[in-house]
Formats: sequence, structure tokens, C-alpha cells
Amino acid sequence: MNEDIKKAFDVLVAGGLILYPTDTIWGIGCDATNEDAVRRVYELKRRNDSKALITLLDNPVKLDFYIDGVPDVAWDLIELTDKPLTIIYDNARNLATNLIAEDGSIAIRITKEEFSNKLCQRFRKALVSTSANISGEPSPANFDEISDEIKSGVDYIVSYRQDDTTKSKASSIIKLGKSGEVKIIRE
Repeated sequence: MNEDIKKAFDVLVAGGLILYPTDTIWGIGCDATNEDAVRRVYELKRRNDSKALITLLDNPVKLDFYIDGVPDVAWDLIELTDKPLTIIYDNARNLATNLIAEDGSIAIRITKEEFSNKLCQRFRKALVSTSANISGEPSPANFDEISDEIKSGVDYIVSYRQDDTTKSKASSIIKLGKSGEVKIIRE
């Protein structure tokens, strides 16, 4: 795993794309502050860039750097959840402009899974994490379900957990409003 983290880190620093395991499904990742890398993710997925991508962080403390005014309820949700939870926050900042939704929001998940957490720690920036599929096609439940087109479109494929055939699923998604209102997007 450590060698994979080092190689993935080098690719991320160079502005490349990686294919990597997360706390949910396999993801396509890049530096969430690099507009060119984010554009490549949209192109690979054949996805309109008006539909924002999820980003990963390793620690909730880093939220304040990327969100102007984290609602108080977010801290409780992050602490109390027992499964992967993506939260959509208003007032995104310090991220690639083509990553932020038209309304200024961004989806962020704090990953607790070992590989993605350690990679985020090492990278020390937000990391894009979008499902490893062409937009509109089913999300792959494990590495074997990822298409050759996606595999050939990234600069590095992590070896760690490729043989894991556990059927993973996407995270729950909640949108938090400025006043702390909670809207469930995906259970």
C-alpha cells in the first residue's frame, strides 16, 4: 500500500489522474485545486462540468479551508455517522473553479478508509473522488467492473484492493443549507 500511495501522490502532484479505492466505490481522482486535472476527469467521464464532483478529505479540521462558514450541524453529522456520508456545503473556496457547482456549493466526504485517508494525508489537499464510470452508466461495485476506457484514461491505477470483490456502494448525500437545514439527496 505504501508504494501505491507514493506513486499516486507523484501522479497527483504532476496534475495526473488516478484510479483508486475509497471508502465507498472505486474512484477517479485528481488534485481538487487543479483546473486542468478536473477538466480531464469531466472529459474522461463524458460529463457536463455543471454537475459538480465529490471531493475527499482525511480530517474534518480541513473543512474550514474549503468552506466559508461550515454549519454547526455538519460537525455532529460527521462525528455521528457510521457509514460514508457526503455533505454538500455552500460557499466553497480554495478549489478549482470548474469543480464548484454553479450555486457555489461543493460535495465533501471525510474518508476513514485506510488507503484514501492516507493518500489524502500525504497529499495535504482535497482530492477529487468521482465514480469510475462513464456518466450515465452504472457505478462499478468493485475493480473488475471498471471499464477499459476508464482504466486507459487515467495516469495511474492503484494495485491495492483490486482483488477485493466486495460489492461496494456509493455514499449517502446530504445538502446543508446556510441556516442548518438538512436535505437528503441520496440515502
